[in-house]
Amino acid sequence: MAGSTEDTLATVQRFGDAFNAHDVDAIMALMTDDCVFEDTEPPPDGRRHVGQPAVRAAWTALFGGTPDATFEWEEITALEDRAVVRWRYSWAPDQPGAPGHVRGVDLLTVVDGKVSEKLSYVKG
Repeated sequence: MAGSTEDTLATVQRFGDAFNAHDVDAIMALMTDDCVFEDTEPPPDGRRHVGQPAVRAAWTALFGGTPDATFEWEEITALEDRAVVRWRYSWAPDQPGAPGHVRGVDLLTVVDGKVSEKLSYVKG
């Protein structure tokens, strides 16, 4: 049986808060042991990371490469155990005064209060 929409929304919100804090330990505590993350690089398909060690390494590399980056979650929609999140990822590159951003969508699946799958897609 699928999880409740309310539980999914609560899990996804906690996940987003941990993500914006760049707190890899908190993010991983909110992911299943067999979690899957599909990132957006390189185009067109990105890379698939499976399991806690691989997904942790992906988050560590992301936050290490962009320590000042932020995710703004523009909209979260959920139905039972699935969620769709529209977001804007902003960073400040090495050149002062030249920040950049990209917009995208995540498709998430939540199982027993944890994110089991995060599939990311980017505009452009």
